[in-house]
Amino acid sequence: MAIHIVFVEPEIPPNTGNIARTCAATGSVLHLVEPLGFSIDDKSVKRAGLDYWPFVQLEIHKSLEAFMEKYGDRQLYLATTKGGHKYTDVQFKDGDMILFGRETAGLPREFIAEHKEKAIRIPMSVDTRLRSLNLSNSANIILFEALRQLDFPGLE
Repeated sequence: MAIHIVFVEPEIPPNTGNIARTCAATGSVLHLVEPLGFSIDDKSVKRAGLDYWPFVQLEIHKSLEAFMEKYGDRQLYLATTKGGHKYTDVQFKDGDMILFGRETAGLPREFIAEHKEKAIRIPMSVDTRLRSLNLSNSANIILFEALRQLDFPGLE
């Protein structure tokens, strides 16, 4: 198994490209929940120079509801600035799924409310000028904490 990164309705192609590259390099699984703010067809991926794309373990889901129907029984963590727990408080396990919302709005508020006990956050300044960290940076921070806890399985 592996850690699963889930981007719900991502809007900015470089963020998805960045985490896709990380997933390929770490053996993590990337899930993209539609609608996407960009195309990932073969032509678009080749034009963007994503030569690592064939090595990404990728699943596409038509909606958050479709994702939850398939994986709702798995251990899920919601990465959100509204999380009640720091990401370092979690004891990650092989197969855990970490969900991230779209860049401009995050995860749906009602979805967070339904799963508030699994909402985690990265500590940040209370300075109101800062909304949050970049999506791919946030995903990398939490993914590498999960991998560290698991002693970097399969990685050198």
